[in-house]
Amino acid sequence: MSRIKRAVQARKHRKHLMKHAKGFQNGRKTKFKLAKDALRHAWTYAYRDRKVKKRTYRNLWNLQINALSRANGITYSRLINGLKIKKIELDRKVLSELAKEHPEIFIKIVEEVKAK
Repeated sequence: MSRIKRAVQARKHRKHLMKHAKGFQNGRKTKFKLAKDALRHAWTYAYRDRKVKKRTYRNLWNLQINALSRANGITYSRLINGLKIKKIELDRKVLSELAKEHPEIFIKIVEEVKAK
């Protein structure tokens, strides 16, 4: 029986983490222990903030839709409710793009919703 030595796997593991710590400052880019902790935090924040980014964009789309819909005499909530009643299936991203890029089309949609 011979004992198991991990030199190759351990070096591979350390090199992998140090590669990802490139660009960090001070010891966080050169010392394994500090780099490991910094990466654990960085990856946690990256995962969390990918979710936050989606929330933020949806909020922005809602604001853009609300701004143009109010300018045309209807609130955001009534517009969205009217779209559901009329079975017009446009998501908020598309509606905000229409509001920004093609306001004349957006205004026609608003008029369709207002005509009950």
